[in-house]
Amino acid sequence: MNIYVGNISWGLNDQDLENLFAEHGTVTSAKIITDRMTNRSRGFGFVEMSDGAEKAIEALNGAEVDGRELVVNESKPRDKS
Repeated sequence: MNIYVGNISWGLNDQDLENLFAEHGTVTSAKIITDRMTNRSRGFGFVEMSDGAEKAIEALNGAEVDGRELVVNESKPRDKS
């Protein structure tokens, strides 16, 4: 399952995100989206999990990490309009 993670602190990196979700299941990838020009975090990312995704969403949605309350839910496909 692909999971959207929003309101990520600027101080977190891909490995931090992976470690956070790995406590709840098997993470296949974790990526924080960055601005192309500045290479700075845009404050959201995606985590792909092969198992434990529902448990991770339930546990981490609304959880405070590095001073910010995460928004975690199942990722929806982008609208092609």
